[in-house]
Amino acid sequence: MAQLKITQTKSYIGSKQNHRDTLRSLGLKRLHDVVVKEDRPEFRGMVQTVRHLVTVEEVD
Repeated sequence: MAQLKITQTKSYIGSKQNHRDTLRSLGLKRLHDVVVKEDRPEFRGMVQTVRHLVTVEEVD
């Protein structure tokens, strides 16, 4: 199954609490943190919420 490499590229300072919580639940704690998650609709929705703070790459 394909995987997503999610990198936090911008700071969450000044963003909504919902966006901060979403970053935390993805496993991103600080700038330039990287996590690899399965390509599932749940994670795609979370990434869509914080798309202005992260970059996403597909990994095989």
